[in-house]
Amino acid sequence: MQGKKNYSEKLFVSFQLSDRVPKENFYRRLSETLDLQFLYKDTRELYGKTGNPSIDPVVFFKLMLTGYLENITSDRRLMEHCSMRMDVLYFIGYDIDEPLPWHSTVSRTRQLYPATLFESLFDKVFTKCVENGMVAGHTHAIDSAPIKANASIENLELKVPAQSIKAHFTGVDDDNPDVRANYQDGKTVMTASTSQLKRLAKYQDNLNADRPNRPKASNEKAQLLSNKTHYNPHDPDARISIKPGKARKLNYHCSMSVDAAIGVISHIQADFADGRDSQYLPRIASVLQDRLKRNYLRLTDLMADTGYSNGYNYQFLEKRKITGWIPVFGKFRPQLDGFDYNKETDSYTCPNGKKLPFRSLEYSTEGKPLKAYWTTRTDCATCPLKQKCIPKAGTKRIVKTIYEEEYQRAYLRQQTTAGKRMKGLRQGTVEPVFGSLTQYYGLNKISVLGIDGAHKTMVMAAIAFNIKKYLKFFSRKTAQEAMFKGQNNLIVVLKRSLVF
Repeated sequence: MQGKKNYSEKLFVSFQLSDRVPKENFYRRLSETLDLQFLYKDTRELYGKTGNPSIDPVVFFKLMLTGYLENITSDRRLMEHCSMRMDVLYFIGYDIDEPLPWHSTVSRTRQLYPATLFESLFDKVFTKCVENGMVAGHTHAIDSAPIKANASIENLELKVPAQSIKAHFTGVDDDNPDVRANYQDGKTVMTASTSQLKRLAKYQDNLNADRPNRPKASNEKAQLLSNKTHYNPHDPDARISIKPGKARKLNYHCSMSVDAAIGVISHIQADFADGRDSQYLPRIASVLQDRLKRNYLRLTDLMADTGYSNGYNYQFLEKRKITGWIPVFGKFRPQLDGFDYNKETDSYTCPNGKKLPFRSLEYSTEGKPLKAYWTTRTDCATCPLKQKCIPKAGTKRIVKTIYEEEYQRAYLRQQTTAGKRMKGLRQGTVEPVFGSLTQYYGLNKISVLGIDGAHKTMVMAAIAFNIKKYLKFFSRKTAQEAMFKGQNNLIVVLKRSLVF
């Protein structure tokens, strides 16, 4: 006989979510594992003594975790999703007939809470991973990636002074009375040195000469966009950045370190997208080392790609007794053909036997310190190799970074078997984690505004990733312990049967 289900909605008199959510359910196990009671104490100072009660801080962070675990970045969609999931309602502590907080309340609460509160939750989860034996601590890999900002590059505006140009120059004249002497027909004459003007004229000539060879722009109004000249008023913290092979976008810079044991995220931070990877390494290493120290672990090896190659970084890691497995930059030359270096005298010797002693400390256009070595004009004037070595110059010059010894040690480590193994280990450690965060944990795009909001988003995505890995590892460990216990019980029974 064919059955037919007749449904008519009715009011439940007796219903408990705990009876409907299985014990093996992910959110039920998460509710039993994660203790967030410390949030009441940490957020007490953020609220006043009167007024309407706010959203429960524990409920807020549980909602945030649910959003990143479910790969939902919209607060409105998150509320709709939670209202239809009994296991999520059980996790956040709501009944099926109880109204959830408004999505706007969640957004305002995210702005209210400081980033340190999110970082404290990250530390709690990371400590649980350490206690469960998931973090080795001695070897970590770091990497970075641009994350799309919630702003369009099509809506950039030109940066202008807060006051008018005329008022600006009037203020400059008042602050610099000596400049008033350079007037011609009532106009201020701004000039520079002869060498600077020559370099500028040569640069403009090269641009004009190369103009016919450039591909024509499809849009006649196309213009050069730069972080120095343009910004997005919707999100001024977003920066223009370029990823090889892709179009320019407004992004944030995400830096992350991952433990090499089973891939637990040990640190994550948001930075402006127009900075280099190398400039963020000291802060990453410092925070990571302090976090591991609080968990009684010691950082000994740090792996990174060539983007973090920097003389200061090599020296920084060596001072902290950390071995940096970072390949040197491609332009670095470990040896100069025909020129031998003497460390004791700090000088080079050319193929003709003439010395190039250390002469002075110079600085590059970026402000990096350099060591300059050169010969005398007398040594090079009668040298038979002058036409091949320096056909136009009067003396031979060699300019090296002051971190030459650190570069040499990093280069030698790179050539060893351990260096090649560390390269493969880094690629297999941090890059899959980045792929998981962007595809499954809501980090494909920053849905909030400002670098502070971007940092909170990245921290919450890392927390969700570590929690899921923790529960998976814990359940596997529990299953293995149960299996071993069963085997031991079986062995005891067999032994007793043999005795009798």
